[in-house]
Amino acid sequence: MKILVPLFTALLAAGAYIQIPVPPVPITMQTLFVFLMGLLLGWKQGLASFMLYLFLGIIGLPIFTSGGGIAAATGPTAGYLWGMLPAILLGCLLSSRRHGSVPYNVLVLLVMEAAMYIPGLLWLGMSRSMTLMQTLAAGLAPFIIGDAIKIAVAAASAKALYPEILRMAARDGR
Repeated sequence: MKILVPLFTALLAAGAYIQIPVPPVPITMQTLFVFLMGLLLGWKQGLASFMLYLFLGIIGLPIFTSGGGIAAATGPTAGYLWGMLPAILLGCLLSSRRHGSVPYNVLVLLVMEAAMYIPGLLWLGMSRSMTLMQTLAAGLAPFIIGDAIKIAVAAASAKALYPEILRMAARDGR
C-alpha cells in the first residue's frame, strides 16, 4: 500500500495532462489509469489512491483535467471526475476474484465506463443546460473509439501487470 497508493495517484494526475483538448470535455489518459486501478488494486488501495488524488486537487494542486481547486471539482467536467470513484470501487470489487481473464476484464471495464459516464453526462448536461442529444454529442460520442482502445489496452495490460502488482504489494508488507 505504501508504494501502490501514491503510484496510482501520480498516474491519475499525470493522465489528466496527457490529453487532446476537445471542448467541453478533453480526451485524456486518465480513464486508462482509472481502468488499471480498478483491475489491479484492492478496494482499499483504489479508494485511498482516488481520495488522495481528489484531496490534492481540491486543495488546489492543478492535477485535475481542468486544473485544481473547488471550481475544477465542480465545473462542467466534474461529473466524470466524481464518477471515477464508483468506477474504481466497482472495478476493484468485480475484478478481485478473476484476475488475468482478458474477456472478464473487458466486462468489468464496461461496467466501470458506465459508472463514469452516467454522472459525467448528467452533470455536463445540467451544468451547460444542454439537451440530451447535445450532451451525448459533446460528452460521449468523441470518446467512444478512444475508450474502446483504452479498454483493450487496460484489459490486456492488467493480465500482464497483475503478477508484478502482487510482488510490489508483498514487498510493501501488505
